[in-house]
Amino acid sequence: MTDERILAICESNWAYRGVDDTSMREMREELRAHLEEAAAAGRSGTDVVGEDVAAFAAAWARERRPLRQRVGYLAGIAGACLGSALLIAHLTHWTTSLPVTAERIAFYALFAAAVMAWELRRGGAGYAATLGIGVVALVPVAVAAHWLGGDVTLFRMPLWASAALLLPGAVPAVTDVRRRRESAGKG
Repeated sequence: MTDERILAICESNWAYRGVDDTSMREMREELRAHLEEAAAAGRSGTDVVGEDVAAFAAAWARERRPLRQRVGYLAGIAGACLGSALLIAHLTHWTTSLPVTAERIAFYALFAAAVMAWELRRGGAGYAATLGIGVVALVPVAVAAHWLGGDVTLFRMPLWASAALLLPGAVPAVTDVRRRRESAGKG
């Protein structure tokens, strides 16, 4: 296996796992340096990464950004997306208090799960496929929620509570801005 193929497999795996661009660039350059050193010493790329290149890349990605960091980041993104969707609903219904039904809860739970899955996969299935899966999954969930809960209002969501859901998204947003500034300063 060529060094370029090893780098391509690793980059693909890192993108799939949601490694940010700055970290991916640093990891790629570090791996490239190790591969060049190995080639100069007469060793192959698989001597550096092992036979299972994807497992090597996955282990390095987990090391670079542990699960506890990813979960907090994703929770912030999901909260911000949910808050945004609720604010849009407030605006489209022109109200400061949304009625919350079982159907709406099922929709927003599916919406948050889809956002988190999308971020975890980083678009591995492609945007159209993920959107199609979401729509196909939404229909039975909405039907089941309507059948089980009807359209009875469980409680009302005030505008301020919807806006407050945007706050957890501030942490990932600030983190992303800082990473971009750091990478722009280095590049």
